[in-house]
Amino acid sequence: MSLSETKAPEVKGPATYMVEAAVAICVIILGCVVIYGSRELGAGWTSEGPGSGYFPFYIGLIMAISGAGILFQALFSNKGKNTDVFVDGEQIKRVLSVLIPAGIYVFAVEFIGLYIASFVYIILFMVILGKFSWLKSVIVAFCVNALFFMMFEVWFKVPLYKGQFDLLSFLGY
Repeated sequence: MSLSETKAPEVKGPATYMVEAAVAICVIILGCVVIYGSRELGAGWTSEGPGSGYFPFYIGLIMAISGAGILFQALFSNKGKNTDVFVDGEQIKRVLSVLIPAGIYVFAVEFIGLYIASFVYIILFMVILGKFSWLKSVIVAFCVNALFFMMFEVWFKVPLYKGQFDLLSFLGY
């Protein structure tokens, strides 16, 4: 069997134009939600100037029009539909290896607070995805969080969220 006879493995996944169309629909929906919300706030001009929904109304309008343009381009382009595979299995695994831990981190912030969740997140991210040693990861995570603590809590006097359990209450902040 020669090299010209070997076939590359077929890559499976959604076509790019389908993903573009789905994202465009989401942008249109989000734009319409912003328009609706701004109308509830008062999108008109008042005697004191623009109402509270005036600028959000136009932002929502721009979003909806942009989404419609993207949808039209994705489905009815003169160049033809982009039928290339948007993402294959290996690429989506790499994206999910970052996205899922980030989602867990956001969920954990609610309970254990920003500092402790960030400490654990940085350590696990460095060890699992970055292949750094545990010692180096703990040192970096501690230094980053200590810097943010000093900057926000001590210098700027802006407390960051410490979670429902407030595990850092012993620090007095």
